[in-house]
Amino acid sequence: MVAIDERERSRSRERDAKLNTGKNGIKIVANNKVVLFGGPNGGTDAPYDGSSAQDIFEGEANRTGYTYDDLIVMPGHINFGVHDVCCKSYLTKRIQLRTPIVSSPMDTVTESKMAIAVALEGGIGIIHTNMSVEDQVEEVMKVKRYKSGFILDPICIGPTMLLSELDTLRATCGFTGFPVTENGSMGSKLLGLVTKRDTDFVTDRSTTRVGSVMTPFSELVIAPDPVQLDTANDIIRKSKKGKLPIVTKDGNLVALVARTDLQKQADFPNATKDGRDCLMVGAAIGTRPSDKDRVRALAAAGVDVIIIDSSQGDSIFQLDMIKFIKTECPSMQVIGGNVVTRLQAKHLIDAGVDGIRVGMGIGSICTTQEVCACGRAQASAVYHIAKYARKFDVPVIADGGVSSPGQVAKALCLGSGSVMCGSLLAGTEESPGEYFYSESGVRLKRYRGMGSLDAMKKGSDDRYFGTNATIKVAQGVAGAVQDKGSVHKFIPYLSMGLKHAMQDMGAVSVDELRRQLYEGQLRFELRSSAAQREGGVHGLHSFQRELFA
Repeated sequence: MVAIDERERSRSRERDAKLNTGKNGIKIVANNKVVLFGGPNGGTDAPYDGSSAQDIFEGEANRTGYTYDDLIVMPGHINFGVHDVCCKSYLTKRIQLRTPIVSSPMDTVTESKMAIAVALEGGIGIIHTNMSVEDQVEEVMKVKRYKSGFILDPICIGPTMLLSELDTLRATCGFTGFPVTENGSMGSKLLGLVTKRDTDFVTDRSTTRVGSVMTPFSELVIAPDPVQLDTANDIIRKSKKGKLPIVTKDGNLVALVARTDLQKQADFPNATKDGRDCLMVGAAIGTRPSDKDRVRALAAAGVDVIIIDSSQGDSIFQLDMIKFIKTECPSMQVIGGNVVTRLQAKHLIDAGVDGIRVGMGIGSICTTQEVCACGRAQASAVYHIAKYARKFDVPVIADGGVSSPGQVAKALCLGSGSVMCGSLLAGTEESPGEYFYSESGVRLKRYRGMGSLDAMKKGSDDRYFGTNATIKVAQGVAGAVQDKGSVHKFIPYLSMGLKHAMQDMGAVSVDELRRQLYEGQLRFELRSSAAQREGGVHGLHSFQRELFA
C-alpha cells in the first residue's frame, strides 16, 4: 500500500510540473533546474552526461577549489579533421595569438632567444625583469630586430682561447663551429672561424690556442652587410660551406647564416608579428617608482605588451602603475596580475588593464600557498575570473599549474585566452642557462622560482613586496628540469596535442569551445583520486615515455 501511494505521488508531481522545451532540446522544469536532453551531440532523447562548468564551480553546495587534474572533459561530436582546428585566441584586447602559449617572465625561462622561438611558433615571450633596464631593452630589441634565418647573437670566442676550453664550450653548447673575433664578442672584428675539422687532429689541446688552428678571415666566404636572406642562402649552396659570416665594410661581424637553417625559412607561417612584420614581444616590470623609467625605455624599444609582475596583483602600487602606463603610453597593451578572485580582477579592470594574469601559488617551483596560506586552486580561479572578465572583453592568461597539452586544453575550456608556461618551457635549448649532467647521466638545466632566495637576491623580491624587508622570506625554490630539446619541436607538440583535445571535445575553434562552455554544452566530470590514477599510465613494470616523434 505504501509503494502504491508513493507511485501515485510521483505521477502527480510529473503532471503538475510545467515543462518547456527550449533551444537545443533543453527541458526547463518548474523548479528552474535545467536538464539537458538531445541537442547537437545526440538524438532527441540522448542526455548529456556530466555537469556544466557552472554547476561544478557555482553550485550552492560547492565549497571546494578544483585543479585541472580534478576535472575531465566529456567528449563531444567530431565532424571535422584535426587540421581544421583553429587555436587562435586573444592575449590582450588587441593582440591575437595563433598558438595560445606565453613563455613566463622568469630568469630561467625567457630572454630574447626564448621570446624569438615562441613568437615564431605563434605564441609570445615575456622578457623577465630581473636585469638592468639597459639589458632588458637590449633583449627586447634583439627580438624586434630578428630576421628569420639570420643568427644575430652567435657565441663568439677570442683567438687566445685554448682548445681544451673550446672542447668544454662545445660540450656545453651542443655545436662545434664558432666565429673568432678580436675581443671574443659579437660586433667586433672577425678574425676567422674555427670548426671541428680545424681541431680534430690536434693532440696538445692544453697549450694550443684557437688563433693558431682557425680558418683565417682571408680564406673565409663572407657576405657584406646588408644582404638579403635568399642571396645569403645562394652563397652557402654554391660555396658548400656550413656557415656564412655577415660583416660590415670594416670587417665587424653582425650576423651569421648557418646551412642547417636553410630548411627552416618557410617553417613559421604562424609567427606572431606586428604591423611592421617584426616579431612581437612582451616585457615584465615591477611596481617600484624606478620602473616608470623602465616603462619609458621599453616603449621606446618597441615592446608590444607590458606585464606588471607581482605575486599578488591587487595592490595600490600596481593600480597606480597601470594608470601611469595608460597615461604615459595610451596605446601600450598592459597585463595586470597575478590575481585569483573576481574582486581582484575588478580592481585591475577598473584601472584599465587589457589582459589579466591568473594564478597564485600553483607553479611547480612556487611555495606561496605553503608559506603565506594564500592563493587558490587554479581551475577554480581561471573559471571565475574568465567568466567575470569576459563581460568587459578582457582576456585572461592562465598562469601556472600546467604540465601537459591536456592541461593547456583544460585552461582554455575554463575560459582563458592563453596559457603561460614556466616549467613546461624550462629545460629547452632556448631557455637561459647552461646544461649539466646529473650523476645518472640525465641532461638538465637549472630552473628556479622568482620567489626563490637566489632570484630575490637579483632583484625579484619586489615581486613579493620584500625590497626593504630585513628578512627575505622565500616563496619559491630552485631546482633542475630535464632537457626538452628545442622549442621548435616542443611547442608544435603542445599545439598538436591541443588540437587533438579540441577535436575530441567537438570544438573546431577556441571561440566555439568558449560558446559551448557558457551555454552549458561543454560537459565536465569530477574525478576521484582512483580515476586520476586510472587516467595515467598504470599497471606496468616499467615504461619509457616519449612525448613526440
